[in-house]
Amino acid sequence: MSNISAAEVSRLRKTTGAGMMDCKKALQEADGNFEKAIEIIRKKGQAVANKRADREASEGVVLSKINQAGNKVAMIVLNC
Repeated sequence: MSNISAAEVSRLRKTTGAGMMDCKKALQEADGNFEKAIEIIRKKGQAVANKRADREASEGVVLSKINQAGNKVAMIVLNC
């Protein structure tokens, strides 16, 4: 199926959060099958995540906030 409508691509993009071209390619590969396209995008995302898993975050910041009553604390760690 080579005719993938923009509405189908948009629907898949809203469902998965993947890029437009990734959604279009997944729908083409799945011959228009929406569920199969979701699975293709999921597998591709896992492959990308696995390639990046061994990267080390060597820079970042730690932020903390204590409220004035002193009974609540929030802490954020941001690595990049």
